[in-house]
Amino acid sequence: MAFKKGVSGNAKGRPPANVATAAKVRKSIADDMPDILTKLIELAKGGDVQAIKLLLERVCPVLKPQAVPISIPFAESLAEQGNVIIKATMAGQIPPDIGSQLITALANQAKIIEIDDLARRITELEVKSESKN
Repeated sequence: MAFKKGVSGNAKGRPPANVATAAKVRKSIADDMPDILTKLIELAKGGDVQAIKLLLERVCPVLKPQAVPISIPFAESLAEQGNVIIKATMAGQIPPDIGSQLITALANQAKIIEIDDLARRITELEVKSESKN
Protein backbone atom coordinates (compact mmCIF):
# COMPACT_ATOMS: atom_id res chain seq x y z
CA MET A 1 0.00 0.00 0.00
CA ALA A 2 1.42 3.34 -1.03
CA PHE A 3 1.00 6.44 1.10
CA LYS A 4 -0.58 9.43 -0.58
CA LYS A 5 0.47 12.93 0.34
CA GLY A 6 -2.20 14.74 2.33
CA VAL A 7 -4.22 11.61 3.07
CA SER A 8 -4.27 10.44 6.67
CA GLY A 9 -3.60 6.81 7.39
CA ASN A 10 -5.90 7.12 10.38
CA ALA A 11 -9.10 8.71 9.10
CA LYS A 12 -10.86 8.41 12.48
CA GLY A 13 -8.01 10.18 14.25
CA ARG A 14 -6.81 9.55 17.78
CA PRO A 15 -9.46 7.91 19.95
CA PRO A 16 -10.79 10.18 22.71
CA ALA A 17 -9.35 9.77 26.17
CA ASN A 18 -11.47 7.80 28.56
CA VAL A 19 -11.78 10.44 31.29
CA ALA A 20 -13.84 8.22 33.57
CA THR A 21 -11.25 5.44 33.55
CA ALA A 22 -8.40 7.91 34.13
CA ALA A 23 -10.24 9.40 37.10
CA LYS A 24 -10.81 5.92 38.60
CA VAL A 25 -7.12 5.06 38.21
CA ARG A 26 -6.05 8.33 39.85
CA LYS A 27 -8.47 7.80 42.75
CA SER A 28 -7.25 4.22 43.21
CA ILE A 29 -3.64 5.39 43.29
CA ALA A 30 -4.48 8.20 45.72
CA ASP A 31 -6.35 5.79 48.00
CA ASP A 32 -3.44 3.32 48.01
CA MET A 33 -0.67 5.95 48.23
CA PRO A 34 0.37 5.18 51.83
CA ASP A 35 0.82 1.48 50.97
CA ILE A 36 2.60 2.34 47.71
CA LEU A 37 5.04 4.64 49.52
CA THR A 38 5.65 2.07 52.24
CA LYS A 39 6.47 -0.57 49.62
CA LEU A 40 8.70 1.86 47.71
CA ILE A 41 10.63 2.65 50.88
CA GLU A 42 10.98 -1.07 51.67
CA LEU A 43 12.34 -1.72 48.17
CA ALA A 44 14.79 1.17 48.51
CA LYS A 45 15.99 -0.12 51.89
CA GLY A 46 16.41 -3.54 50.29
CA GLY A 47 18.80 -2.08 47.73
CA ASP A 48 16.48 -1.58 44.73
CA VAL A 49 18.39 1.09 42.83
CA GLN A 50 15.34 2.26 40.85
CA ALA A 51 13.34 2.72 44.06
CA ILE A 52 16.24 4.61 45.64
CA LYS A 53 16.56 6.83 42.58
CA LEU A 54 12.82 7.56 42.48
CA LEU A 55 12.71 8.48 46.17
CA LEU A 56 15.77 10.70 45.95
CA GLU A 57 14.50 12.48 42.83
CA ARG A 58 11.16 13.24 44.50
CA VAL A 59 12.30 13.97 48.03
CA CYS A 60 15.72 15.55 47.39
CA PRO A 61 15.61 17.21 43.96
CA VAL A 62 18.86 18.27 42.35
CA LEU A 63 20.00 21.64 43.60
CA LYS A 64 19.95 24.35 40.98
CA PRO A 65 22.83 26.79 40.83
CA GLN A 66 22.11 30.14 42.34
CA ALA A 67 23.47 33.44 41.15
CA VAL A 68 26.12 34.70 43.53
CA PRO A 69 27.51 38.20 43.13
CA ILE A 70 31.23 38.23 42.46
CA SER A 71 33.74 41.01 42.64
CA ILE A 72 36.90 40.92 40.56
CA PRO A 73 39.09 43.81 39.42
CA PHE A 74 38.44 45.36 36.03
CA ALA A 75 41.23 45.08 33.43
CA GLU A 76 41.81 47.21 30.35
CA SER A 77 42.06 44.47 27.71
CA LEU A 78 40.12 41.26 27.19
CA ALA A 79 43.31 39.22 27.60
CA GLU A 80 44.10 40.92 30.90
CA GLN A 81 40.50 40.42 32.08
CA GLY A 82 40.78 36.74 31.16
CA ASN A 83 43.90 36.46 33.29
CA VAL A 84 42.12 38.15 36.21
CA ILE A 85 39.23 35.68 35.92
CA ILE A 86 41.52 32.66 35.72
CA LYS A 87 43.56 33.81 38.73
CA ALA A 88 40.38 34.50 40.74
CA THR A 89 39.05 31.05 39.85
CA MET A 90 42.30 29.34 40.79
CA ALA A 91 42.43 31.26 44.08
CA GLY A 92 38.89 30.12 44.91
CA GLN A 93 37.46 33.64 44.83
CA ILE A 94 34.88 32.59 42.23
CA PRO A 95 33.46 29.11 41.53
CA PRO A 96 34.92 27.23 38.55
CA ASP A 97 31.58 27.14 36.69
CA ILE A 98 31.23 30.91 36.99
CA GLY A 99 34.85 31.38 35.90
CA SER A 100 34.19 29.23 32.85
CA GLN A 101 31.05 31.20 32.00
CA LEU A 102 32.95 34.48 32.31
CA ILE A 103 35.75 33.25 30.04
CA THR A 104 33.13 32.14 27.49
CA ALA A 105 31.49 35.57 27.72
CA LEU A 106 34.88 37.22 27.10
CA ALA A 107 35.47 34.99 24.07
CA ASN A 108 32.06 35.93 22.69
CA GLN A 109 32.80 39.60 23.33
CA ALA A 110 36.09 39.23 21.44
CA LYS A 111 34.20 37.78 18.46
CA ILE A 112 31.74 40.69 18.53
CA ILE A 113 34.59 43.21 18.61
CA GLU A 114 36.35 41.38 15.76
CA ILE A 115 33.22 41.33 13.60
CA ASP A 116 32.56 44.99 14.33
CA ASP A 117 36.15 45.88 13.39
CA LEU A 118 35.94 43.85 10.17
CA ALA A 119 32.67 45.54 9.21
CA ARG A 120 34.24 48.97 9.84
CA ARG A 121 37.28 48.08 7.70
CA ILE A 122 35.11 46.80 4.86
CA THR A 123 33.10 50.02 4.92
CA GLU A 124 36.29 52.09 4.80
CA LEU A 125 37.59 50.03 1.86
CA GLU A 126 34.29 50.44 0.00
CA VAL A 127 34.38 54.22 0.55
CA LYS A 128 37.99 54.36 -0.73
CA SER A 129 37.08 52.19 -3.71
CA GLU A 130 34.08 54.43 -4.62
CA SER A 131 36.16 57.59 -4.35
CA LYS A 132 38.75 56.19 -6.82
CA ASN A 133 36.07 55.44 -9.41
